[in-house]
Amino acid sequence: MPTVIYPSPIFGPIMSRRLGVSLGINLLPEDGKFCTFNCIYCECGFNEDRRPRHPLPTREEVRVALEAKLKEMQSNGPTPNVLTFAGNGEPTAHPDFAGIVDDVIALRNIYFPNAKVSVLSNSTMIHKPDVFIALKKVDNNILKLDTIDSSYISLVDRPLQSNYNVKQVINDMINFKGHVIIQTMFMKGKFGDKDVDNTSDNYVLPWLNAVRAIEPQQVMVYTIDRETPDDDLKKATHEELDSIAEKVRALGIPCSASY
Repeated sequence: MPTVIYPSPIFGPIMSRRLGVSLGINLLPEDGKFCTFNCIYCECGFNEDRRPRHPLPTREEVRVALEAKLKEMQSNGPTPNVLTFAGNGEPTAHPDFAGIVDDVIALRNIYFPNAKVSVLSNSTMIHKPDVFIALKKVDNNILKLDTIDSSYISLVDRPLQSNYNVKQVINDMINFKGHVIIQTMFMKGKFGDKDVDNTSDNYVLPWLNAVRAIEPQQVMVYTIDRETPDDDLKKATHEELDSIAEKVRALGIPCSASY
């Protein structure tokens, strides 16, 4: 069982495959996972096995801790490429997410004005007006879209909301009018007796149609990199990711592949 639970509210910096030197901002508790998805590939484990006892960090706690860390990095290095909302679950689920975004942007402007502010989100809260407005302000609004197949989402991403609707999520992504980066996990293997391979055209071609409609500024395709809660999950191959990335680029949209 994986035990990757991040410190809160600040962790790192770490070297991100996709973002470079990344200082993490974890708006979730330091002792467990707090997420609106229960993905079978999550490095933090299954929700039911990582239930936190500690409360969410407050907006002020995040601001104070971030400023202290930025001062330290300004004196001792390294210089961050990004300040990234990530960690033990879904950052946009924090009730003060919008205000914290404002604080992070203000501190970034003071200490490392060339750093980007990034949010890694599963897209479940983007229908909320305050979350939508906040995500419009960040540099890298990175939103998950693993597939447009509802059955696959129920099997793999396992949203906690009974009314989760991927068509509505896609419409909400379209409303960002290009200020969005799509992030998609491709993998193979099984979960129980179910095949979870989403690298075939049956999944990729409908997903590409959604990408075309969303018109994102970029797409990030990636595969499993760390330990997962289920041992039967497998990485997509370099060749499979490269093929998918080329299909995205053929739409005129930049695409990176992380192996």
